[in-house]
Amino acid sequence: MENCLYCKNKEKLDSLMIYIADLKVCKLYLFKEQTYYGRCVIAYKDHNVDFTELTPEDSAAFISDMQTVGKAIMKSVNPAKVNYGMFSDTLPHLHVHIVPKQKDGYGFGGTFEMNVNPPKYLSDEEYAEIINKIKSNL
Repeated sequence: MENCLYCKNKEKLDSLMIYIADLKVCKLYLFKEQTYYGRCVIAYKDHNVDFTELTPEDSAAFISDMQTVGKAIMKSVNPAKVNYGMFSDTLPHLHVHIVPKQKDGYGFGGTFEMNVNPPKYLSDEEYAEIINKIKSNL
């Protein structure tokens, strides 16, 4: 836990993501790399390594948070599909990547790429615009 991105490494977290909101049991972040416009991450409020560690109540709340964000992204960017990725091989904290994909956009029809090269970053105004859209649709 001492090196956990979500629990202890705020400087690195802030370099990768922008905080959007607290949910029932998660924190919502916008990923700064925006090849997939609207890509977000939800991270569980406490340091849990695996989904199986949650109580049934917290598990239901976690899924509810994921669904809430998925719906907000659908309304905010109107993607053809939203992908959900739960990978914790190298980052031991329960989190989900919520990735909107456009039919004619990058990587449609395949698994989304975590680290796209070259990365796509937005202006401060563009980040604020997508964050406001997502917040208004939560």
